[in-house]
Amino acid sequence: MTTGFSSARLDIGSLTARLVLAFVLFPHGAQKMLGWFGGYGFDGTMGFFTSTVHLPYIVGLAVILIEFFAPLLLVLGLATRFCALAIISLMLGIVVTSHLANGFFMNWFGNQPGEGYEYHLLFIGLAVALLVLGPGRYSVDAWLARRRAQLALA
Repeated sequence: MTTGFSSARLDIGSLTARLVLAFVLFPHGAQKMLGWFGGYGFDGTMGFFTSTVHLPYIVGLAVILIEFFAPLLLVLGLATRFCALAIISLMLGIVVTSHLANGFFMNWFGNQPGEGYEYHLLFIGLAVALLVLGPGRYSVDAWLARRRAQLALA
């Protein structure tokens, strides 16, 4: 068990991983769910997923729900490990179905047929860190755990 300075650093590390992951992923979810940031909203995105990408409806729905709701929950530190696992699954699916064939690098100069998977690997790394480390002290998950412990002692 860690105490003192080491524990505080882990808590700050978990908070940082949660917030970075949330703030980078949320705009993508908001594009798909709400049409914000130049996105097509739920109906347009589902049409693209099912007609162009040929994803099953349930898979397209899962993509939108994970990209929109997981970042919101991560900001709060609520259901952190569940959200991390969902994001890992999502990113692995995206890499395998859409980006693996394009190699590692993003298409910065437009000289590849599509985007590589380096961006998704960063998401996976942050999510794995959260899966292993947990949400940290500065989270609703930690507050709920403390509350359950207090009630168990009462």
